[in-house]
This record gives sequence, structure tokens and C-alpha cells, in this order.
Amino acid sequence: MNSLYKSETGKKEIIGLYDLKVRDLAIDYSYRLIDTKFGTTNIIITGNPTKPPILLIHGSNGCAPIALETYPNLYKYFRVFAIDVLAQPNKSAETRLSMKDDSYGLWINDIINQLDLRNVTMAGFSFGGLVILKTLIQNEDNIKEVFLSAPAFIVNGNPLTLLFKVFIPMKRYIKTQNTKYLEKFLKTLFTERDEFALSYLSKVFQYFRMDFTPVPVIKKEEAQLLKTPITIIAAKKDIMFPGVKMLRRAKKIFPSLKETVLLGESKHVQSRNDNQRIEKIILHA
Repeated sequence: MNSLYKSETGKKEIIGLYDLKVRDLAIDYSYRLIDTKFGTTNIIITGNPTKPPILLIHGSNGCAPIALETYPNLYKYFRVFAIDVLAQPNKSAETRLSMKDDSYGLWINDIINQLDLRNVTMAGFSFGGLVILKTLIQNEDNIKEVFLSAPAFIVNGNPLTLLFKVFIPMKRYIKTQNTKYLEKFLKTLFTERDEFALSYLSKVFQYFRMDFTPVPVIKKEEAQLLKTPITIIAAKKDIMFPGVKMLRRAKKIFPSLKETVLLGESKHVQSRNDNQRIEKIILHA
């Protein structure tokens, strides 16, 4: 299998930033590698082992340390398992799974079983939302509750808007390495400036072969079978997965929808204040 990294040097630079972010978290943690039939999965584990388990699933082109930074206080109340999603710029295997079948669900449920977890809470951002919903569809028996922030797999944004505001600036940056295109990309998707994202994505866009496969949406028939309580936090100014459109559809198709929140000033990637608000929703559930 060809590597998703364009060069070994590029991979080292990306993993170097990963390790820097982990150190910046300033928490006690351990790594665990889980061998699944889809490939070895790296997990960062933190928090008291006697606390209830929560799985954190990061977004596309992301990594587990970003998920831990997003909700920095969960480890005080949960045993936190932050998963490096397969085929993303992180420490898990480079196996690219299909978004059209149940592979992601089989993968996460295999991890849950190998960790011997029960009554698991799950929280995910963006593409992490797709992974979580696929997990519920495949087998929700061990899942207690889920929290989805600006999740993929419910609705999609306008393809022309995404082409001009997201994909063209990204492609231009990849071709020229001119940071003005990367800045334009980040300003479109991020509610507030993020210096780590600027550094990390500059390397990812240059050195990592990203997946541009269109994101599917959950079928109504699949959604209506789910019984796990679902909380959806949507972003009103999100052009990837528009918040108003998302909540409108979610209320129609999810019988187990517990709570919805519309972040009125948020773009796709939430601000620190909004992430604090989401964290409080998780902690007070």
C-alpha cells in the first residue's frame, strides 16, 4: 500500500507537531495501540480509570491531541479515550475506510470491545460525527449517549460555495505554498484564529494525501432505528454542514434526539467559548 504521506520528511514534520501538541496539553496520559482488522489504532488515554468512559473522535485532517485540547476538562470527570482516526495525519494506520458501508462502525465497536468498555459516552466533531453515527448504526448496545458538534453525515453545504471558498483556496495553497490561500481557507471555516491549525494544516496540505470523497448523508431509515440519546450542536455560519438545515433534518429523522443547540456566531470550527459551552453540555448531561 502506498503511504498517504508524500515524503518521510513531511510525515516527521506532521508527527512532530502532533507530539508538540500532546506536550502542550500538560496532562498525565498514556498511549495504547489497538490492533483491529482495519489497522492499528493509536489512542491517547487520560483521566481516572474509575470514572465512566468517553470516546473522543476528531475531525478530518485532525488528530487526538486536538480533540483533547477542545474539551480540556473532561479528564477530570471521565476516563477519556481520544482516538486517532485511521487514514488521517496522526499515529494510526493509513487504512482508508469507506464512508458508504459499515466499516467505521465495525472499527470503533471493535475498539470498544477490545477495551472492554460499557455505557460509553461518545463526543465527536465534524467527520467524527459521521464515525459516531456509523458506530450507532452498526451496534449501539454499548453506547450510553453521544454528542455531535457540527457533525458530518446529516446534511451537506452548497457544493459551489464549498468549491470556491474551501477547495480552491486549499488547492492553490498546495500548489503555491502561499500562506494567503491557507489564511483564506482558515478564515472561512474557523470562528477564531488558531495558530496551531495554521502550522499543522500547512504541513498536512503539503505532505498528506487527503481524501476528497464526497461525504454521504445518513438515510432516514437508518436514523429512525437508533435508540441512543443524541445531542447535536450545530453552527449557524457553518458552510460545510449548515446548522439551521442540519437541525431541521435532525428533528425529522432522529427519534432519539435528546437536545439541539444552534451556535449563532459559530463557523464550522467552534471558538474556545463555544467549546467550553459544549463541554458543559457533556458534563451536565
